[in-house]
Amino acid sequence: MNKLLIISHTEHYLDEKGIVVGWGSTVTELNHLATIFDEVIHLAPLHKGSALKNAIPYSIKIKYIPLKPSGGKGLQKLSICIHALYNLAIVKKYIKETTIIQFRAPTGIGLYVLPFLKYLNKKPYWVKYAGNWDAKELPLGNKLQRWWLQHKISPETNVTVNGKWQNQSKNIISFENPCLDENDRVFGKKLITKKVVEDKVHYCFIGGLNANKGIEMLVNVFIKLRSNSLGTLNIVGDGVLRNQLENEAKKSINNIVFHGFLAKNSIVEIYKKCHFIVLPSKSEGFPKVIGEAMNYGCVPIVSEVSCINQYIQNNYNGFLISPLSIENLRFFMLESLILSKSNFDKYIAINYKLAEKFTYQNYLERIQKEIIS
Repeated sequence: MNKLLIISHTEHYLDEKGIVVGWGSTVTELNHLATIFDEVIHLAPLHKGSALKNAIPYSIKIKYIPLKPSGGKGLQKLSICIHALYNLAIVKKYIKETTIIQFRAPTGIGLYVLPFLKYLNKKPYWVKYAGNWDAKELPLGNKLQRWWLQHKISPETNVTVNGKWQNQSKNIISFENPCLDENDRVFGKKLITKKVVEDKVHYCFIGGLNANKGIEMLVNVFIKLRSNSLGTLNIVGDGVLRNQLENEAKKSINNIVFHGFLAKNSIVEIYKKCHFIVLPSKSEGFPKVIGEAMNYGCVPIVSEVSCINQYIQNNYNGFLISPLSIENLRFFMLESLILSKSNFDKYIAINYKLAEKFTYQNYLERIQKEIIS
């Protein structure tokens, strides 16, 4: 039997019925990944408290085994060391039951799981690195893990990363982050044929409401825009800045709606009515929401970080905020308000075609051909 062991930092919770649920986009990806294996075991932390709204159960049989959660801010980081032996014992136990392993980095447990996989494990494995592979500034833990993957990992062990980079060794493989199934593609195609900019231009932001994601900059710029064509800014997600930003938005004459966390089908409804997705992030890997938005006819206005400029080009299929600043964000927001119908139609047609790269079908075919084989 072909058995896969996945080790990740994906947060899991028990819902009100006592069913294990996890971060929606990751669980969906693993559900698809499980279709090409006879059995999948997922080791990941189980947290106390209420599950997030976008957390979902596994739709097919994946055996979930809880790890002790660790990491956080300040002294909380000590929990990485405190729970290391317990978590490694779980990893060691379930490695015996599997034929291949996927480790999802960067994460706090990577500081001890990556050396364990190299020196104390005989099973083949690959690493999915979801962060910005080319980032100049990183938290120390992420920097150490990237260095390890660049210099210490065995040549036969593959690492999948976002984007293509100079001096990339043969085992560092560029992979798109999957987020679209066949139904998404069919619905997206119907949607973009009908999507037009009428009297109002609508925007969305989807992500964490924190300084790194640039949401404060976006809200401040949007509040000060003046145009009869300006529609609604839909903000999906939650975070430490939400209360502050909601209070600022209440003082504005422009319409800003905070939706909190939403399930995938509700996010699709946001894409359906919006014309642009705005992500002024300071750092990213390649957010899945860009691929999703492109599929549903939302033109990206995004910062030029990581590999994003390998997919989005100014005056071709979107707008790159470079360098990232309030002035440049405001400039491209104003540009979006005067984008011609013909260019809007051209952009969304290009992006829909490009979004094929972000399908689960493409992802699974590449996993089978380039990783498992």
